[in-house]
Amino acid sequence: MELIKYLNTATKLSPGEAEHVDRSFSKKEYAKNVLLERPENFSKQVYFIEKGLVRAFYYKEEKDITHMFFDEDSFLVAFESIFFNRAHPYGLEIVEPSNVRTISYAQLDVLCNTIPAFKDHKLLVALKMISRLSEKIYSLQFHSADQRYKDLLHTTPNILLRAPLGHIASYLGITQQTLSVIRAGK
Repeated sequence: MELIKYLNTATKLSPGEAEHVDRSFSKKEYAKNVLLERPENFSKQVYFIEKGLVRAFYYKEEKDITHMFFDEDSFLVAFESIFFNRAHPYGLEIVEPSNVRTISYAQLDVLCNTIPAFKDHKLLVALKMISRLSEKIYSLQFHSADQRYKDLLHTTPNILLRAPLGHIASYLGITQQTLSVIRAGK
């Protein structure tokens, strides 16, 4: 969904505010497999996905591990870099052709200070991300691989059509072979 349409589903911006926000974000189309950010980056950018799929990933013992998938209507930000001035452990990779809006965090902060409804929405986005991370931790600790797979299909039903199985397996914390066994049992 386009950025302004998305924002107006959660908060109402005046036409002037909407135009100001729209102009403040740059627009770019990305091809599949483009690296937006490398792991251990110091990015100060905020991304909004209008169309497409992006994955956050990191390297552990030279293995590429998918941390999270972000699809349409998702904001992405390197919290560690922006708020704690340390390297953000996750890289960002375009998984399928995507339309992405970008703004620096400093510019976003200015928008938030001049448009109160936008500032309220920024807090809501942060709280949703905290909730999502909490749910993932809970799932990894207490759910079987089979249940994590079912949960992923429930929350993101078309993920199998959009992301490589290796990325899905690493997101679930299992091997690709285990994912194949789980899928074969369905």
